[in-house]
Amino acid sequence: MKTSPKKVPPATRQSNRYGAMIRAIRGTLAAVVVCAATGAHAAEGVTSNTIRIGGVMDLKGDSRGLGLGMKAGIEAAIRNKQVQGRRLEFVTLNDNYSPPKTIEATKQLVGQDIFAMVGNVGTPTAKVSLPILAENKVPAVGFFTGAGILRPGTGDIINFRASYVQETASVIQAAIGAGISPSGVCAYVQNDAYGMAGVTGIQRALAGRNGTEEVVKILQEMVNMEGENPPRNNMGPVGVYKRNTLYARDGYRSLKAWEEYSGAKCRLIVTVGAYANIARFAAYARNKGENWIISAVSFTGADNFREELRQFGVSDGVIMTQVVPTLDSDLPIVQEAREALGNQFGYVSLEGYIVGKLFIAALEQIQGPVNRENFLNALRGRSFEFGGLNFDFRDDNQASDFVALTYLDRGGYRNMARNDWQRVMQN
Repeated sequence: MKTSPKKVPPATRQSNRYGAMIRAIRGTLAAVVVCAATGAHAAEGVTSNTIRIGGVMDLKGDSRGLGLGMKAGIEAAIRNKQVQGRRLEFVTLNDNYSPPKTIEATKQLVGQDIFAMVGNVGTPTAKVSLPILAENKVPAVGFFTGAGILRPGTGDIINFRASYVQETASVIQAAIGAGISPSGVCAYVQNDAYGMAGVTGIQRALAGRNGTEEVVKILQEMVNMEGENPPRNNMGPVGVYKRNTLYARDGYRSLKAWEEYSGAKCRLIVTVGAYANIARFAAYARNKGENWIISAVSFTGADNFREELRQFGVSDGVIMTQVVPTLDSDLPIVQEAREALGNQFGYVSLEGYIVGKLFIAALEQIQGPVNRENFLNALRGRSFEFGGLNFDFRDDNQASDFVALTYLDRGGYRNMARNDWQRVMQN
């Protein structure tokens, strides 16, 4: 005998429908809350599996040795590293050391929700990228520049290296101490914010010394000039060249015009520029019979600079300031970098490696969720040591004040002692 299906009262059916509807709404709301929370977290470049960081640098242009070196160093430092179960992902874009391309690349990476911008290369490029990063509250960490626009700068900026003011002051003070007159200090620089950062350092190093009043005033006038590639040649003891060019003759002629006008001979040429142009300037001056001592700041790129000089047959009379230990240092972090980088190990890649290790050290100090605020709090106002290097953020946003003078000797750079100046000056 067939059994009739059991009938459900209308009130019960209505109740079941309401219950199902409420459960569905609750599930939807929960999903929305989860997605919103995940989206907010991912907007800072952090997911359950990764922490994404970005970098914009010259990877294909005339200064590509610097960008490739920084990229290699950072990648070696973060390779196979995890923080709170998340691996580090480093996304880099090329800007050819060209500010318009920097703006485009920076906006692209910010749009991809990066946690921080790490290891960018250059001052004119930093000048245009920092406002974008500040607006989007993206930290700028370990940029490869010693310019004052990052000290302290606008936005959340964490520097590793010493400033250009510190670098140029170090070499000028040492040169004067070795017997070079302040009137013999001249400069050859890139005609932009990077070069003018160096000129500011020269100005400060000369200020207050006897007979430098006119020069200090001229240098300030040069720094105050605005616009793209203003006419700074033939103003004072400075020659300039246009960024991303290899043409050095006009800068050389500017220095010779100053010698004729002032009656003083240039003895030390403090250069602040890119390795390809500075090497050509040094070779051009040598071919003209000048026995000028050529000094270069760390941004010039010691390894690329040495190779460029070698091609032009210049092997002496060259000084470089370094903001990292020498490559033959026995410090643990240098030895670690040497092993991690292999044939890519050099001064620029060592700096990239240190920046990468600094970034990881800050992440590992975070108590609680990995976010930008906790990351910045892990560094600001603190000092610490790792790998034999000291990092101090108690007074400012710059970890290191270390500057070392090295000189080119038999194809390599060696630490420079006071008595080495006489040897360099005799070349």
